[in-house]
Amino acid sequence: MASNPGGLPISTDQLKARYIGTGHADISKHEWATNQHRDTLASHVGHYDQLSYYAVAENESIGRIRSRMLEKMLQPCGPPPKKKDHSTG
Repeated sequence: MASNPGGLPISTDQLKARYIGTGHADISKHEWATNQHRDTLASHVGHYDQLSYYAVAENESIGRIRSRMLEKMLQPCGPPPKKKDHSTG
């Protein structure tokens, strides 16, 4: 159990309702990985120092790195896998 700033305990159900990226029991591996990649990319885009580091490392402009990361957030793990059809008929 976690606690909030007031010291009151927070259940895992409340945490999952508050933070979408924490997932749920029926989340697929692809959905979970996509959430993780999007959170990471959003953190990189939101922190100017990290963007500067990547720009220097890749010898690109900061704007181009930011643009590339924002585009990658659309489908960071590629397209979702096809759903299996479990029908018997």
